[in-house]
Amino acid sequence: MIGWRGDWPACEVVASAGRAMGHAAKVLQLFKTLHRTRQEVFKNDVKALRARIKINEEFKSNKNETSPKKIEELMKMGSDVELLLRTSVIQGVHTDHNTLKLVPRKDLLVENVPYCDSPTQKQ
Repeated sequence: MIGWRGDWPACEVVASAGRAMGHAAKVLQLFKTLHRTRQEVFKNDVKALRARIKINEEFKSNKNETSPKKIEELMKMGSDVELLLRTSVIQGVHTDHNTLKLVPRKDLLVENVPYCDSPTQKQ
């Protein structure tokens, strides 16, 4: 908890408040980024868009966390989840009972390394 303690120098109180505010801004930014990614990755998928509830629950359950170390760990986990969603999830649409049509996002379509028909020779 941030507050005035008589044994702290004033600059340390200000520095502590700055760190806490910095954490709050970073946490809010991560929260927004996760929701934007969720909306993009699960576009038009009503069931998957319910991931909103899980994101909100996770942030709510940790809203009173004060340990900078624990906050950093949670932030790292949230960033890792966002990266995983953004770079690894591809939507699929059932076209019939045995067929699944993949719908990759444009940001996932990248140039492949050209294929080489002839093997390189060892010297």
